[in-house]
Amino acid sequence: MDNGFAESEGMRNLKYLLGIDLGTSGTKTVLFEETGRAVASKTIEYPLYQPKNGWAEQEPEDWWNAARDTVKAVIAKSGVKPEDVKGVGISGQMHGLVLLDREGRVLRRSILWCDGRTQEECDEITQTIGKERLIELSANPALTGFTAGKILWVRKHEPEAYEKAAHILLPKDYVRYRLTGEYAAEMSDASGTNLLDVSHRCWSEEILEKLHIDKNLLPPLLESSDPAGRVTAEAAAATGEGTVVAAGGGDNACAAVGTGVVTEGRAFTTIGTSGVVFAHSDRVQIDPAGRVHTFCAAVPGAYTVMSCTLAGLSLKWYRDTFCQAECQAAKEMGVDPYVLLNEEAAQSPLGANRLLFLPYLMGERSPLLDSNARGAFVGLSAIHTRRDMLRAVMEGVMYSQRQNLDVLRGMKVAPDAMLACGGGGTSPFWRQMMADMFQMPVRTVANREGPALGAAILAGVACGVYEDIPSACEKVIRLNEAQQPDPERGAQYERYYRLYEKLYPAMKESFAELSRLD
Repeated sequence: MDNGFAESEGMRNLKYLLGIDLGTSGTKTVLFEETGRAVASKTIEYPLYQPKNGWAEQEPEDWWNAARDTVKAVIAKSGVKPEDVKGVGISGQMHGLVLLDREGRVLRRSILWCDGRTQEECDEITQTIGKERLIELSANPALTGFTAGKILWVRKHEPEAYEKAAHILLPKDYVRYRLTGEYAAEMSDASGTNLLDVSHRCWSEEILEKLHIDKNLLPPLLESSDPAGRVTAEAAAATGEGTVVAAGGGDNACAAVGTGVVTEGRAFTTIGTSGVVFAHSDRVQIDPAGRVHTFCAAVPGAYTVMSCTLAGLSLKWYRDTFCQAECQAAKEMGVDPYVLLNEEAAQSPLGANRLLFLPYLMGERSPLLDSNARGAFVGLSAIHTRRDMLRAVMEGVMYSQRQNLDVLRGMKVAPDAMLACGGGGTSPFWRQMMADMFQMPVRTVANREGPALGAAILAGVACGVYEDIPSACEKVIRLNEAQQPDPERGAQYERYYRLYEKLYPAMKESFAELSRLD
């Protein structure tokens, strides 16, 4: 950035906030002005270890090194003095298990959210607690991605490490511990452990007792915008000693803050490798069937309901498998391949000439909870072209999101408008499809820093720059113009969607039988 700005009078009067977004592929740190303008950013990647098929682990030390070094980089790049940074917030990948001994040393690599080794332990949790009681308490079924199954797995398979454990932390909480020397967790991230009584925002004594997990292993709980400590002298080379560090939040909770989804009636849909429909609620709402997740929101006392699908992977699969020519052309033109794919899909009519696609290439989470589900083109005939198949894939991904929106509507947390996020959210074609299928206006956020901005806003509340989260979002978040739904196209999509809804139930047993074949 312009060095002249670094020495300007305006810069000396501004307050600055750091947002650290600890992801699975890397950590991105962004320095923001209190107005929400990004001043400088830096990303550092780190490895993912897969010792066995279906396992996923990372070194917590890699997260700390990346956080420390990205903070140093943005401070140096911006010219801002470390002492001018008023607060630090951290957004993080959820569910990962970090085990520390009494001296705070890491006992083993962290088992991540995408690790699938714990199905046996999840079955044990369900049987021990009872499926309905577990959902009643933790607001979610026992899932392999969640933390409780990982704790039981280590206890069963690595008893020596478990015996030495004195502290259990989640990934971003470990980085915050390294910054502050304080052990703590917060409500949004703790919601994804299967150990939190989500309705009462406390660790569940009943679950811990029945699973024989010592409550002393778990840290004290804070709200996301609470101060969790201050940067220690040891860590001060990064941010300046004494800087307030907020408790922070899980990645989607921070993304909600960074997009302004912090009041009743607000929601966003993410279209990426995974798909998320995420709605804010001022009161706890739990789906008894566990089809969608209910978590504590980053906003104190509030809640979120979110779906998570694997459907978004379908478009990447189609691109990589069938669209090499478009990818090469896009490379020569210097544009994203998806720009060309959107143009091709737009040449196929709504409904893709009566072709439907089930986007379950890797099984499905919300709302099916079926790892055996698989993808399918239905209605394929000699009339269909590649562009029809492409449009059918895109429509199938959006039908899967509409299905989850219907679950949220049934829970009375349906929004009146939608924000579009993720890679698909950058496409006007997909946003219009979303507006027509959802029959509601669809907008995007001008600032694309999402989770990092959300973490910085939490830091601003923690250190007193902002009064509270909703008022901070009103000051900081800027929305682009909405794309309006077309009632006629919406009625056409509705006919295809009703047929789409019938296909998975009709094929469920066939998918299960297929999974059993050699």
